[in-house]
This record gives sequence, structure tokens and C-alpha cells, in this order.
Amino acid sequence: MDKVIDFINVNRDRYLEELKTLLAIPSISALPEHAADVKRCAEWCAGEMGRIGLQNVKLVDTPGNPVVYGDWLGAAGAPTILFYGHYDVQPVDPLNLWESPPFEATVRDGEIYARGAADDKGQIFMHMKAVEAHMKQNGRLPVNIKFMIEGEEEVGSEHLDDFVRSHKAELEADVVVISDSGMFARGVPSICYGLRGLVYFQLDLRGSGTDLHSGSFGGAVANPAFVLAQMIAQLKDRSGRIKIPGFYDDVVALTDAERQAWATLPFNERKYKKDFGIPKLFGETGYTTLERTWARPTFEVNGLLSGFTGEGAKTVLPAVAMAKISMRLVPNQEPNKIAALFQQHIEDLAPKTVELKVTRMHGGKPWMTSFDNPYVQAAGRAIEKGFGRAPVFTREGGSIPVVSTFQEELGLPSVLFGVGLPDENAHAPNEKLDVGNFHNGIIASAILYEEIGNLK
Repeated sequence: MDKVIDFINVNRDRYLEELKTLLAIPSISALPEHAADVKRCAEWCAGEMGRIGLQNVKLVDTPGNPVVYGDWLGAAGAPTILFYGHYDVQPVDPLNLWESPPFEATVRDGEIYARGAADDKGQIFMHMKAVEAHMKQNGRLPVNIKFMIEGEEEVGSEHLDDFVRSHKAELEADVVVISDSGMFARGVPSICYGLRGLVYFQLDLRGSGTDLHSGSFGGAVANPAFVLAQMIAQLKDRSGRIKIPGFYDDVVALTDAERQAWATLPFNERKYKKDFGIPKLFGETGYTTLERTWARPTFEVNGLLSGFTGEGAKTVLPAVAMAKISMRLVPNQEPNKIAALFQQHIEDLAPKTVELKVTRMHGGKPWMTSFDNPYVQAAGRAIEKGFGRAPVFTREGGSIPVVSTFQEELGLPSVLFGVGLPDENAHAPNEKLDVGNFHNGIIASAILYEEIGNLK
């Protein structure tokens, strides 16, 4: 491995410039006007995969955006890694909050700022560079590898499950490696062994055929904005507990061992509040902040829209009101069951004075694996060698729905091998990736291939 690591260290500056080229492509999957950019990004990834020595590289069409596939299967008798990532990114609004243009990658104070830097282009690219280092120095990899990079993760991976089902033979492997997650804290590398699931809804209320004058009609018709606020307020109690009947029936309780292990992690609530501008923390009574965000289900309002929101005053009684609602789920909670419970309860809460439309949007199942399985342990050794410190084992509050798909459809364990940091503003203005973590991640990825290659 010495010459592979030397090659990586010598090429640090080149890697950064190449990453800037990838980050310059505005592959925003949520916005139709960027469809051509999304396709261009897929083509860029395919070109890079071919350049570094992967074989059978192709763009596979789906009803949505293409999946980029490539492999190298020349390590006879060695395990096969299926690497998953995504090349699409989130929208950039509000644009005025970016300190530098979101698609002109800028390095400041040891961090590279751009949309997609941490989520997920930078983390995809570190695996490409690890493959390149092995191929340049040894002409081969110590493990077989298949790359599957999609372009719809940021809009719910609507077509990915069908893609996996229809390509089972092509995707056959021993383990999935995913770098779309983060480290526990700066200087504290981690391995994630659990993710929350997700159910997402949009609620639309209508109280009249058009906006009405609040003086002429106020008091005679229901205000959908007020009705919506009342309905949402009834979905949680003051202790943060969700009031949907049956919501907690299948929740797997935290073990004492997990609670004890998490209590030893270097988590500072005062710093957490300061870093994110939080005046006072709030959450379900009886649980710590880490327990609430990693292992307890949630109900959140992600967006509200109704009436006049411009400057000044306009005495309008809005015709409609809308809310975006998400629920994060924990192991054993089934998204379809939770969705049905929510829809029934919200329909029961809606008064006859408004018309209610409930639209279920994207979601995914929760996932958890045993952190003592050999692939997770191999990842731990690789991270320790790459970062100079043994990782901690954590769960995460976010969702990667395809992890459950890999487990259910392909029977594969997954290793979450991320290098992002909690303050890197994924999905927000000024997204960034620590340059040191990026380079150490390339080294750790290169070592991971050798560690997994040695398991058979």
C-alpha cells in the first residue's frame, strides 16, 4: 500500500482541481430546467470512470435520470464491492446567502465550498481517486468493484428500486459501500450502522374558490391557514411526543449498551447550540439529543405556504394553505403503515369547512446492521489507518432509502463510509467539504479495498 498512498499524496492538488470541474456542473435533479445538466454530469462521471480504468462503463436509462455503471472484476477469488453514490444535488436557494457562487468551487480556510461538495460528489470522487491510485501503481485492484451512481437521490430515488430489481445479476456482490454520510465530529471519524427511514407528505387545504377580502368575509368563512395551523398543532404534545394513534407501536427501544456508548461520545450541547444558532434545544422528553436525532422517530413541518407574504400589508383571507410534512422512522417502523396512520388521523382532524388534499411523496425504510460484521470492522481498520484514529460507531438521523433496498433485494450488508462533517451545510447555502478529510478519505478508501480484499 505504500506506493499507492504515496501516489495519493503526490496528487493532492490535482484531485482538488478535478473535483472543482465535477462540482461546476449544476446537476439539480429537482428542477426540470437543469435536466440537461443532470445528463451532462452523468456523462462526466462515466468518462472519469473509464479514464481511471473501470470497465463496462455505461449510462443505463431509467424513466428518470440515468444510472452510471462501471466495474472492474479482475480479482479472482476476492470479494466484490458494490459502490453506491449519487451525482445529483439539491437546489441552491436562497442564492443570496451563498458567500461564493454555488457552482464555482472555492477553497477557503481548508474547505471547498460548492453545492454537492459533501453531498455527494466529493465523496463519490474520493472513491474514484482511490481506484485510480491502485490502477496506476499496481495495474489492478485488490478487490472486485462495481460502481452504481444514480441521479435521483435528492428527489427520492423514485426509479432506483426498480433498477435494482431488474439488474440483480449485474449488481451481485458481497457488500455495499456508501459514502453519503458524515463523521461524528471534526477529528472524530465514525462508522454509521443505522439510519432512520422517512415518510413525506404534502397537505393542501382550500377554504374558498379565490382569495377573499378579510374585512368583507372574515368571520363568515374558515381561514385555511388558521385551520392548517390548528391541525398541525394537534399532532404533537408539549413534550415532543407524536399524537398519531399507533405511531409508536413498532418502535425498537434503544439498548442500554447503545445509550451507554453514546453517552461517552464527545458531544457538547452548548457548542451544538452555538454552532447552529439554536436558543434552546427541544425534543422528546426522556432522551438525550443524540438519542432523539439517531434513534427516535420524529414529526416535522418542512414548509408552510399561505396568503400574502410580501412586504407591507394586504388584508387578504387566503383561499388555500399548504404544508410539507416529514416523519423520520426508526427500525421496525414500516413506512406504508405509518403513512396510512397519518393520513387517517389528518383526515379525522380536518373540519368540514375546508377541502383537504393529502399527497404522499417520497420516503424510505429505516435500516440498521450489526457493527461487529467483518465488513464494518474492515472499514473501521481502513478509517483508522487513513485518519490516524479509531472510528466511533454511530447511527444517523437521515435517510438513505436504497440501503434497505440493497438488503432486501440483493441480500447485501452495507458499510457507510462517509467523511462529511455536521457543519458542512448539506442542503443549505455554503455547502462545503473539509479538504483534509477529502484527502484522508481517498487514502482510507484505497486501504478499504485492500482490507475487504483480504477477507477471502
